[in-house]
Amino acid sequence: MRILVTGGRGFLGQHLLKALALEGHDIIAPNSAQADLRQAGSLLAAAHGSFDMIFHLAAWTQAGDFCLYHPGEQWIINQQINTNVLEYWHSRQPQAKLIAIGTSCCYEPGTPHIESSFLRGDPIDSLFTYGYTKRMLLVGLQALHKQYGQRYLMVVPSTLYGTGYHLDGRQMHFIFDLMRKILDGKRKNVPVVLWGDGLQRRELILVDDFVSAMLRLAHSVDNELVNIGSGVEHSIRWYAEKLSSWCGYDPTHIQYDSSKYVGATSKFLVIDKLKGLLPNLRLTPVEEGLRSTFEWFQEHYSS
Repeated sequence: MRILVTGGRGFLGQHLLKALALEGHDIIAPNSAQADLRQAGSLLAAAHGSFDMIFHLAAWTQAGDFCLYHPGEQWIINQQINTNVLEYWHSRQPQAKLIAIGTSCCYEPGTPHIESSFLRGDPIDSLFTYGYTKRMLLVGLQALHKQYGQRYLMVVPSTLYGTGYHLDGRQMHFIFDLMRKILDGKRKNVPVVLWGDGLQRRELILVDDFVSAMLRLAHSVDNELVNIGSGVEHSIRWYAEKLSSWCGYDPTHIQYDSSKYVGATSKFLVIDKLKGLLPNLRLTPVEEGLRSTFEWFQEHYSS
């Protein structure tokens, strides 16, 4: 198959490109210099010919409290990116199936994170704008399917982790930030300060497991929204204590600052639909995947 990937230089994108290459596909994955997706028509010069699938991973966001300080930019830039990709898909690649990435922050806090609720209620205040840009992306996919019969799939991941995460100084997703802080605490013999009370809960899924499930769905499921998670969530304290035990740091030295940004208290995805679509799906146990990822992080963070 001939496949176009946007956002291929990101953490998820790198793992997807590797998996697609192993399957023997012909892949085009322009970077932002080759195709500035904020600009209308930018894909025309970078993605010639016909494609069987388009994976739309590109988004303008970062982890941590980034969304709190950039709501206007996030709305404009992500709407530009999504509109330009959908326009290219509709006008130039209507035969292709488009697979897009959603986000768990679209779901209303305090409600079951089930696909039928993706467009209901309001996202958490701190992620409100970003959540709505992803909701609008789904609405766009549904509209083009309804009027023109174009095929799509949107998948919603829980927090991704695994080897190959960026270590270039950008804000990190919570699990990698935990790794960094605990390793620094161990090496410098200082207390670790974590945001919130540590009781907020998070679900992780190994990035390679996510890619495998997404590709299986891409080949078998049309015009659906599907959560892809591990089905297990743990508290920040649980993750911190596991990481501490693996590197020899005393977890009693960890301090929790409840005055800092916490985000959602839980982002647990209901994955009943996923289990129905992929009944033989096997996922890496969180503790196993987390330990191997932490070993990779220790080696590369030190350098």
